Amino acid sequence: MTKPSPPVAKKIAKKLAKHGDERLDNYYWLNNREDKEVIAYLEEENAYYNQVTAHTKAFQSLLFEEMKGRIKEDDASVPYKKNGYWYKTRYEKGKEYPIYSRFKETLEASEEIMFDGNEMAIGHDYFNIGGIAVSPNNMFAVYGVDTVSRRQYTLRIKNLVTGEIYDDVIENTTGGGVWAADNKTFFYTKNDAVTLRSDKVYKHILGTDASEDILVFHEEDDTFTTFIYRTKSKKYLVIGSVSTLTSEYRILPADNPDGDFKVFSPRTRGLEYSIYHYEDSFYILTNKDNATNFKLMETNEQHTNSATWQEFIAHRENVRLEDVDIFKDYYVLSERENGLYKIRIVKWDGSSAYYLPFESETYAAYVGNNPDFDTNTLRYVYNSLTTPSSVIDFDMETKGKEIMKEQEVLGGTFNKKNYIEKRLWATARDGVKVPISLVYHKDTELGQNTPLFQYAYGSYGYTIDPSFSTIRLSLLDRGFVYAITHVRGGEYLGRQWYENGKLLQKKNTFTDFIDCSKFLIDEHITGPEHLYASGGSAGGLLMGAIVNMAPELYRGVIAAVPFVDVVTTMLDDSIPLTTGEYDEWGNPNEKEYYDYMKSYSPYDNVVAQEYPNMLVTTGLHDSQVQYFEPAKWVAKLRELKKDDNQLLFDINMDAGHGGASGRFESLKEVAKEYAFLMELEGKIR
Repeated sequence: MTKPSPPVAKKIAKKLAKHGDERLDNYYWLNNREDKEVIAYLEEENAYYNQVTAHTKAFQSLLFEEMKGRIKEDDASVPYKKNGYWYKTRYEKGKEYPIYSRFKETLEASEEIMFDGNEMAIGHDYFNIGGIAVSPNNMFAVYGVDTVSRRQYTLRIKNLVTGEIYDDVIENTTGGGVWAADNKTFFYTKNDAVTLRSDKVYKHILGTDASEDILVFHEEDDTFTTFIYRTKSKKYLVIGSVSTLTSEYRILPADNPDGDFKVFSPRTRGLEYSIYHYEDSFYILTNKDNATNFKLMETNEQHTNSATWQEFIAHRENVRLEDVDIFKDYYVLSERENGLYKIRIVKWDGSSAYYLPFESETYAAYVGNNPDFDTNTLRYVYNSLTTPSSVIDFDMETKGKEIMKEQEVLGGTFNKKNYIEKRLWATARDGVKVPISLVYHKDTELGQNTPLFQYAYGSYGYTIDPSFSTIRLSLLDRGFVYAITHVRGGEYLGRQWYENGKLLQKKNTFTDFIDCSKFLIDEHITGPEHLYASGGSAGGLLMGAIVNMAPELYRGVIAAVPFVDVVTTMLDDSIPLTTGEYDEWGNPNEKEYYDYMKSYSPYDNVVAQEYPNMLVTTGLHDSQVQYFEPAKWVAKLRELKKDDNQLLFDINMDAGHGGASGRFESLKEVAKEYAFLMELEGKIR
């Protein structure tokens, strides 16, 4: 059989000049999803992908059924109580979308179905409900619907007593609303129609036309985004404005929706803070006065300027204070020390303070959904690479706990004792120790012929915790080792770990990943003929960088919705989300940042060399990483690479950044990725 030929994108030279430097972009023309020729090229790529992978389709189906078979279809969340009702989300067998329901006062009461996503999704290729918010009197719910996957939600209002959906329709929102205390007024955030930046907060009164809605706040600085919420105490409405480095909040009593929001403390470049209300005070989680790992301060609710803040919990060099949850008698601190999550419980009167005991070498734990203020029960979640997730209710007074739900792994073959998890430390080229979380089947013999799947993200301070996955078992049971590389750019080892992997130190993210790869090879856990790398979005940028810098280390690479055309995107402030990214990547309108970005931007650094086997994915409607970035990158790779390795480009023509919307449809995308790996390992059977 003749091997199919990959598509060849036409070249139209476009010169891009900045700071006296000129770049030639032959594939700039792909930046127009309305162009029929662009769509035709993308469809050619999909046709080529389907041709080349046709022989793996049966195996993909097997993987899909295998992964789906471990998941309980008729599943439900653990109910939580809020304002007199118990709320839960459940799934029915054979259906893709959640059903949102509630029970009055007791779980023995009759179920009230608020929203059935399966009925609402009929006729849509993509469907998502966002931000259901119930009014204080429990009568109304405002909710958002996205049917395109660009995170542009249309708001509607439903009467939960009569079932009537009102005529109020509000377009281009972030989804959901925040109710004032009067049960008729709610506030919501709108996105800019072009850049998708959330920049305006409006007030809507039930029963009025959206054209009459009042603009209460406009965030004019295009490096900031805005949002609104209500404090857990229910006393205040809060408008937040945040950039990567700076925060500002405005407050308004919830019982005075027609009042004016008051600035909590004016924005100061580099000052980050978030606020929590308790009795007559606010508690402020902040990096004020160079508190890199953050500290907690307090102030009277009548005097909130940062000059009045008093230290409540001091800054600690080795402990990152991540969050605070406030209850009537206790406050709960979420901390991270040496990469591990810790939960500290403290009584307001000072009579008791202790940590929840977690004894594993590596694990993931976090405070769950705790909307009820007047309770001694703390809900938290615990799992690890080998331990399925548990939702636990902990009595902060008696220290007793009840496991409310353990994640079921169906199929009858899973036993956590069959898997080994550990944490290793690689030495980066600058001497820094970089942690790696590993998991593999106990029967897998480690060596240079052992397949290893190395994953990382490494941006925005986002930490990838070593958590459990039923899907991953399809790799582990076939002899793969799975490794999470906790590279700089995340916050696994505190805020400084993030600071050392952004802006003019961004390359640390890439070299950390490469140095961890070399460590895994040197330790004979895998070898370059069996090492695979994967990352998505900003992690896709990481993949683009490593295949330029060290292609010889990897047999295959998966780059999902990859951010690979860094310079061009960051110079175009009309592209969604660009301006808010300056504090993460730098502003290339300044030559120093331009030069640094250009030195690592994957698209700009594709050269005539051999590259690993690669699978690249994207969504046509992606609002975060535009489809044309990977499209241009693949075209340029096809032009320049000096090898016969696979280069596959799979475009979801119906979805955006998060891929397919259905609960199980997304597994088909994972099955494609796993089939790509298994074929290279000769494990398709």
